[in-house]
Amino acid sequence: MMDPGNAVVRLCVQGMEAETRDDDAAARRLFVRAWEAAADDYEACVAAHYVARHQPTARATLDWNAECLRRAELVGDERVRGFFPSLHLNMARAHQELGDLDSAREHFRRAAEALADAPPGPYGDWGRYAVAEGLRATGGAHRRDERLRELLTGLCARADLVSLALVLPAFVGDLGTDGDRLRLLTALGMLHAGRRLPGAEQVSLGAIIASLRTGAEQDAV
Repeated sequence: MMDPGNAVVRLCVQGMEAETRDDDAAARRLFVRAWEAAADDYEACVAAHYVARHQPTARATLDWNAECLRRAELVGDERVRGFFPSLHLNMARAHQELGDLDSAREHFRRAAEALADAPPGPYGDWGRYAVAEGLRATGGAHRRDERLRELLTGLCARADLVSLALVLPAFVGDLGTDGDRLRLLTALGMLHAGRRLPGAEQVSLGAIIASLRTGAEQDAV
């Protein structure tokens, strides 16, 4: 939790408020002021994170994100521990935009490793979803059965919100680990047991579950 009484943090909060008003020029000025006011590595880390959001090029964004990560590593204590999933995610996205998929994948993986330190709740969930998306896009995680995506598309089309609420968190947050596969299998199994889907979708769901289980068994061999 950042100290709301810290002068640099206050400037960043004001900058975020300007962002909500779509006043990006004012936001950037406030974030630059925060950077100029930073008196130690912690404050510089916080300010650099926000300055990076208002850069004209992907290369400049990467440079500021790298500075932010460097300062966080210099701090190295509990104040920044929960920052690292987001910091590596920002690095990954910047590399991805520049077309460096190997570096992007490595930072997505490092973000995934740090997710346990992210604050619980919507912030942590958002981080997991973003990291999972990045890993899939850069070849850092197995792609799940395409039939599952088709099934979810059908649920979206008819706004089956209950079924989506059960399955989507496990699907969107799938980092490709054994634990994530089990989480996804559990959600799909509960949906299958509820028998709330039309006949063809229920059959397809059973086939998807069988495929995931077979994949798990093969990986264990």
